[in-house]
Amino acid sequence: MRSLTDRTVDLLVIGGGIVGAGIARDAALRGLKVALVEQSDFAAGTTSRPTRLIHGGLRYLELFDFGLVRSDMREREILLRIAPHLVFPLAFLLPLYRPSFFYQLKLRIGMQLYDALSLDKSLPKRQHLDRAATLAAEPALEPDGLAGAWRFYDAQALDKSLPKRQHLDRAATLAAEPALEPDGLAGAWRFYDAQVPLVERLVVENIVDASRHGAVVLNHTRATGYIREGTRVTGATVRDQIAGRELEIRAHFTVNATGPWLDRTIAPLRREPAPLLRLTKGIHLVTRRATRQAHVLFAESDGRLFFVLPWLDATIVGTTDTDYTGDPADAAPTEDDIRYLQDGARRAFPNAPFDDIYFTWAGVRALVRVEGVSESEVSRKHALFDHERREGVAGVLSVVGGKITAYRAIAEEVTDLVARKLGAPRVPSRTAELPLPGAEGADLAARASALGVGDRALAHLRSVYGSRAGLLIEVVATDPSLREPLCPHDPGIAAELVHAVRHEWARTIGDALLRRTALGLRACQGLDCLDDIASRMGALLGWDAARRTAEVAAYRREIEPMRRFSME
Repeated sequence: MRSLTDRTVDLLVIGGGIVGAGIARDAALRGLKVALVEQSDFAAGTTSRPTRLIHGGLRYLELFDFGLVRSDMREREILLRIAPHLVFPLAFLLPLYRPSFFYQLKLRIGMQLYDALSLDKSLPKRQHLDRAATLAAEPALEPDGLAGAWRFYDAQALDKSLPKRQHLDRAATLAAEPALEPDGLAGAWRFYDAQVPLVERLVVENIVDASRHGAVVLNHTRATGYIREGTRVTGATVRDQIAGRELEIRAHFTVNATGPWLDRTIAPLRREPAPLLRLTKGIHLVTRRATRQAHVLFAESDGRLFFVLPWLDATIVGTTDTDYTGDPADAAPTEDDIRYLQDGARRAFPNAPFDDIYFTWAGVRALVRVEGVSESEVSRKHALFDHERREGVAGVLSVVGGKITAYRAIAEEVTDLVARKLGAPRVPSRTAELPLPGAEGADLAARASALGVGDRALAHLRSVYGSRAGLLIEVVATDPSLREPLCPHDPGIAAELVHAVRHEWARTIGDALLRRTALGLRACQGLDCLDDIASRMGALLGWDAARRTAEVAAYRREIEPMRRFSME
């Protein structure tokens, strides 16, 4: 915070989710002086609670939103290229159960459109699997009524040279997924999209790169008010939520990227009280591993599309889509939400362990407000609200809506507009070409072996940090005890806490476990080793015994809503 005293930045970004992080990176790469503040931790809001896919959005074809699908597919290809350590190709099956002629025709046309809109892609095309092929791919599927499946991809393997999409017959479908319900299965379509298993790391690497290029980034720092000079916003007052310090950040331009909190954030700037957002809640279950493949399914109750996805050592089932009116921080699953997903998934996988819930999460989508349509029919397109043009307040812009897949393109659009308003030299965005930190290849095996970092730990470090795993190996070089595991249930090592605190702005246990390492995303969520983690972080951050106890309690409170339905 001291670096911002008596200094005016070009751009203040309020909000440290994926969109805010992307804006900070793009602007810093173009040479703008940038500050970013986030009221909680980076990626602690909606960004960390999605389906974790980077995809065009198959269901948006039903809404004839071809432009959104095409642009998102273009972004998917860019992310596969600039973040290959975080975004991976993933094959999907779309099982087909006793379809009518018109149902099959609709899906076939949809698959062809999905391919047509995904030109120049690195992922294989989708394919149709018949009943046998669908059950072969996923034997756990409920066979009763299964007609087949569609297989498509949403990235999770570094090898981009995957087979094209194809239609699988019944035998091939069951070979690919033995868990599928075989009764009624006609086959499947196999197609491809992409997955970002650790979306929190995607945010962190954008933040890291922004910081490398001069941005000042502050988490746990809330914007409490705007600084105004006449009809122009010239920055914001902020408060460090942990240390209690307050500061005025002067800025030539301010961007609100606060997601579902946007209407509250911009209320002091608006003449009209009408909300810009329509909020909808989406929940996900994380269960014991249930399937071999990723699947697209349709809920019997309302026909809505949802996913069953392999993720880390578990399975994600989601999502729901219901209107929400409360505080986004309080969003939580209900028993009806849980039952909706379990019932839908059991139709295809009657013997799968969807009752074995590790934890859940609930996120609130910030959609551009549209009246008179259902939740699922609201467009996922974003909009930019220019307060000067709309309400006569200069120096401020708000980002409304948007998807994780589109974050880079949104950031480019925002930065283009900000640069024009600032009269800055015209510098094109480079974020579509420049790899994110960790994307560079590196041979770390010899160094890791020499320092006693085992193969399992090294594989874990690569999966979380990419080539930046080398930084953690060098932490071990300073203290060999830091190669010790943090938790008996996880391959992570103690050096990760040191790295998280010293180089990635981790200030709480939740920051470290949920949004820097992957430990908080395992079934145990680090609960069996909290005292040791608090001691290690306390030594780095100067916590006394009372503070360590308070931090452990705070972490338990943070994950309690996630564990309400846990069977662990």
